[in-house]
Amino acid sequence: MAMFLVFKSDVLWTILFFQWVMKEVYHFNLTQGNCMATTKLKGNIKDLSDIKVGGKSDKVQVIVAVPSLDTPVCAAETRRFNTEAAKIEGASVTVVSMDLPFAMGRFCTTEGINNLAVGSDFRDKSFASSYGILIKDGPLKGISARAIFVVNKSGKLVYKELCEEITAEPNYEAALCACALLTHTRVTLCFL
Repeated sequence: MAMFLVFKSDVLWTILFFQWVMKEVYHFNLTQGNCMATTKLKGNIKDLSDIKVGGKSDKVQVIVAVPSLDTPVCAAETRRFNTEAAKIEGASVTVVSMDLPFAMGRFCTTEGINNLAVGSDFRDKSFASSYGILIKDGPLKGISARAIFVVNKSGKLVYKELCEEITAEPNYEAALCACALLTHTRVTLCFL
């Protein structure tokens, strides 16, 4: 089974299978408490070494999937998370896209992105496939949908969002509040 997204009123389909969650779940229905897969991304721009996202960690993880940093919405989203990430201790924020590591490095340098990590899923699309956000048809075929995952230190999902309109920004406040609650950080934009 697949799920559809919208890109400027065109319907797109995503490959959504979570075989590591349950054997017969084929759609974006991860629920709170599901264990998240550990995947490797190309993260270090200088030597193309791997970085890890998902699974157990010594910090709460905010994993932000964007189609490409070379679009206005993705750039704005990354800048916003860069600003907000500096306010939450005990959390790591990683922005994942299909961009080449070199382009991601250039973007971070140009935009002053230094409070979060960027990871490229360009090589084997393992993150987008494992997390069920790989777009499988249409003009954006082969890149990831816009999504946010907040994962606790035990590697369990505590928050998820899949933006149905790929050109729309996510609910920053909800994701950051989920992270803040796990790290016991006061965030002024939480209205709980």
